[in-house]
Amino acid sequence: MNASNSTSAHKVPFGDKVAFGIGMLANQMFPAVLGIFMVVLVQDLGFPGWMWGVLFFLPRVFDSITDPIMGFISDNTKSRWGRRRQYVFIGAIVMGISFVVMWQLYRENGIDYNFTYFLLWSFVFYLGLTIFSVPYVAMGYEMSDDFHERTSIMAVAQWIGQWAWVIAPWFWVVMYDKGWFESADVATRELAVWVGIVCMLFAMVPAIFLKSESTLDADYSPLTLKTIGSSLKEILNGFKEAFRSKPFVKLCISTFFIFNAFNTIAAFSFFIIVYHLFNGDAGAAGVWPTLFGSLASLVTTFLVIPIVAWMSKRMGKKNAFITSQGISLIGYIMLWFLFIPGKPWMFIFALPFFSFGIGSLFTLMMSMTADVIDLDELHTGKRREGVFGAIYWWMVKFGFAIAGLLSGAIMTIVGFNPEMATQPEGAIDGLRAFYSGLPIVGTLIAIIVMRNYDVTEQRANEIRAALDARKSGVAPLASSYQQAGMLGSLVHIDLKGPLKTDVDFSSTTEDSIREVFASTLDKGLHGLCFSPYLEGQNIGDVLSESQIRQRMEIIRPYTQWVRSFSCTDGNEHIARMAREYSLKTMVGAWIGTDRAQNEREIEGLIALARAGYVDIAAVGNEVLLRGELPEAEILAYIGRVKAALPEIPVGYVDAYYQFAQRPELVKACDVVLANCYPFWEGCPIDLATGYLDQMNEVLREAAQGKPVILTETGWPSQGAPSGEALPSRANAMKYFVNVQNWQRESGVPLFYFSSFDESWKVHHEGDVGASWGLWDQNNTLKYT
Repeated sequence: MNASNSTSAHKVPFGDKVAFGIGMLANQMFPAVLGIFMVVLVQDLGFPGWMWGVLFFLPRVFDSITDPIMGFISDNTKSRWGRRRQYVFIGAIVMGISFVVMWQLYRENGIDYNFTYFLLWSFVFYLGLTIFSVPYVAMGYEMSDDFHERTSIMAVAQWIGQWAWVIAPWFWVVMYDKGWFESADVATRELAVWVGIVCMLFAMVPAIFLKSESTLDADYSPLTLKTIGSSLKEILNGFKEAFRSKPFVKLCISTFFIFNAFNTIAAFSFFIIVYHLFNGDAGAAGVWPTLFGSLASLVTTFLVIPIVAWMSKRMGKKNAFITSQGISLIGYIMLWFLFIPGKPWMFIFALPFFSFGIGSLFTLMMSMTADVIDLDELHTGKRREGVFGAIYWWMVKFGFAIAGLLSGAIMTIVGFNPEMATQPEGAIDGLRAFYSGLPIVGTLIAIIVMRNYDVTEQRANEIRAALDARKSGVAPLASSYQQAGMLGSLVHIDLKGPLKTDVDFSSTTEDSIREVFASTLDKGLHGLCFSPYLEGQNIGDVLSESQIRQRMEIIRPYTQWVRSFSCTDGNEHIARMAREYSLKTMVGAWIGTDRAQNEREIEGLIALARAGYVDIAAVGNEVLLRGELPEAEILAYIGRVKAALPEIPVGYVDAYYQFAQRPELVKACDVVLANCYPFWEGCPIDLATGYLDQMNEVLREAAQGKPVILTETGWPSQGAPSGEALPSRANAMKYFVNVQNWQRESGVPLFYFSSFDESWKVHHEGDVGASWGLWDQNNTLKYT
């Protein structure tokens, strides 16, 4: 089945997109107007640069701390109104009222009083912003599960939200026009009332018109005073887990550098136009500072966002992002040359290029974040739009806070003083250098970070298909090994009960199981199946020596043997590096329908063995089980390798029951190499080790006295069940502990599957396929 065809498009009504977009208008209008009004603090109320920096920094740090907490609360709220709407409504009220009060500043109260007053009310405003924005953003992530529809939702929202940046710059004109107000500080007091009330009403729209299902019966983490300690721990764990997602980290880092480099220099456009183009005469500058921001936003609204949405469908989100940011670099370079005194209109030519940077950023990044949230659900089983949205915006806001400090620092460094009509020599050129240079550096870093982002449309649809199948209880794909009840047909007896080596976990907490797991792992294993593929890699990708070495260094303290599955495309490094670390090796040649590739694998295996890197040679893995080649061809490959390597034991790997049915296969092998999975045969966890023991008995009878090695067995930590076999972290730890106890008691050589989670296996086994590792895809031990 092609997973990409299994996910039906979830089209969202246009009215819902507009309702969400009106909330975005409020979400962007507040910071847009705030950025305009903040100039008044320096230009008209006399705040020094360090106060400007502090007022930018501290409230946003507070905001960045409260965001993850609000995300956790929103994700786990049980309510008849769902998880988000009530918070959006309450946050809108707090945000609107506090914005009005915050700007009631009077010159006669003095700088120190106004600074303290503004700072305290800023904390209230940003608390309201958190209560509103975190659930609001999460609502957007939840609106569709379709790859392109998500971009469409964000494009509509950003199109509406961009009007904030079209409108806001005109406040400069109104504030400094004597026909409107006697002074800019008077203007901010009155305008803040209108902005606060209107934007408060806009912010309420999503809460009123976007419906959501009741979550009263949902299985969420409890939100009570008694559980606050465990809740904070879960918030911290969610934070850590989110940053273990490499695609998500790339989105955060890229946004951090682009958005916050831009915001560091955003206010400089006013100063550059006034002081560079009009020699410090704000009156003479007229509407030009306003036109700069307004025209840029109009270009973004009518040109950039539609083009970016089109590009995303044609070339994918990552390529659309990189192309858009590349265009913005041209604009930043042009702005250095097109700020020309006497010709203020020249900078307009740079705006269509310049606008692609910020204009494309959130349209694409918010859509990609929704895709990454699906990936997180596939790996963890948790749906955490609030937490991921909060953490993403935490990065944005924390960087925004740093940007505020940097703005003040840059003005100080270059010697700019807004109270002087004539600036010191070099001050304005210094601002201009930072104005073009800083965003160029930030954008280049973001492009480099995103070049290997790998959540493509195909992969996103495969993930979506796996999630849909998990909810329906049916795996979209299954292992070719899966043979429910096969053992029973071979032995004709009932399953064994728990073995004497099994640990009784019936009354044990998961924390206690972790302790037993850690102790068992520290004792060491006979062997581990080596998982070389990193997140985003797939079969056929060329593996680097560095990634092999990194993972080999992680597992070397815990195992005596390493098993590899291929001898090409970089897999040949596994055996060589294992030998460097004094580990024994079972080296496999991957055999399939591609005979030319089979030749390369066989030659690679022979070459590695002759170089002294192979202790046991495995010719093929489950080829007969998959039905890819006839037995005669497998026997020929085995005979060829045996003839080339007379001093090395040679075998073939397949499901244990293949050897019971194929005596000629057993005869051809020096050693019987078998995969044994009680999980795939639907065995419940409490009987799994006894089931494995009976599989081993079947192998012993079939082996004709030859040595038997269990080359794979394991248990997944999450995913769809297989009969009565239930994937979970607790069951995976239980199976690992009991299998290792059985192995030490029985003396049967055993390779545990597997060392690391590998997400590529979701294509072959459904969502359960990605969760067999002891370590996760980010090389972190899962059960600690």
